[in-house]
Amino acid sequence: MTADAALHVRLVGLDEIRRVAVLGAGTMGHGIAQVAAQAGWAVTLYDLAAAPVERGLARVRENLDKGVEKGKLGADARDAALARLAGTTLLAEAVAEADLVIEAVPEVLELKRSMFAAVAAVAPARALFASNTSSLSINAIARATERPERLVGMHFFNPVHLMKLVEVVRHADAADEAVELARAIVLRLGKEPIVARDVPGFASSRLGIALGLEAIRMVEAGVASARDIDTAMKLGYGHPMGPLELTDLVGLDVRLAIAEYLERELGPSFHPPELLRARVREGKLGKKSGEGFYRWDTGKPVG
Repeated sequence: MTADAALHVRLVGLDEIRRVAVLGAGTMGHGIAQVAAQAGWAVTLYDLAAAPVERGLARVRENLDKGVEKGKLGADARDAALARLAGTTLLAEAVAEADLVIEAVPEVLELKRSMFAAVAAVAPARALFASNTSSLSINAIARATERPERLVGMHFFNPVHLMKLVEVVRHADAADEAVELARAIVLRLGKEPIVARDVPGFASSRLGIALGLEAIRMVEAGVASARDIDTAMKLGYGHPMGPLELTDLVGLDVRLAIAEYLERELGPSFHPPELLRARVREGKLGKKSGEGFYRWDTGKPVG
């Protein structure tokens, strides 16, 4: 039976989406919650404990306040978005009436699988499920549910409220309706979708990690400073951000985990440099720890 034939319960349509659940209130989750609320949907932001939920909601408010200060957003639009946003530590409360569930928990396959298994038990049968994973197998995640055809990848980029790209990932069991609905949702969020097949790293992470790892190897070998390597890519190739600055923004620990996964799946070209491993061991994880390849209190490169 094809995935489309297996779609025995009709997916919610774009115009029928009223409530969105975002699972995980961290770097990506709070940004996804923000853009969904700005798109006009009622959003519930979920995390295991109250503290990360409160931090996530506070960061949304900060982002919206900055938008108002810079004249990019009206105060009324900010207030309306905040009014649509709520937080909870109860998974069932977040997803029981959700039309769209977007998972943004840490990049651990079994964690994502267990999350969706729990979600599938209480979410409406018509809801679309989406994982924000940047590299893990969407099919393996979807197989944790009884209806893998309704789960797709929706890979957002950091910072979510500013970055325009969302990578929609189609796995072998995904229904056409689910992929098309995900594309329509991305457009409704004011972003640009691309569609990639479910292979390790998809399209964007595979290319981004390859560039980032080579930049780290160049720092390790003393080819040039972190700032000069980043400047080469920004001024020479038109990148808005250099690969080392981006690594700091994403998190060195996140990049290391993705590189290790891609090395297992695709081979030694994704072998993590020792410099990356060393900085992670030292707790130098990038912007979130204050130091990675740059010192974020001064903006100066390390070393």
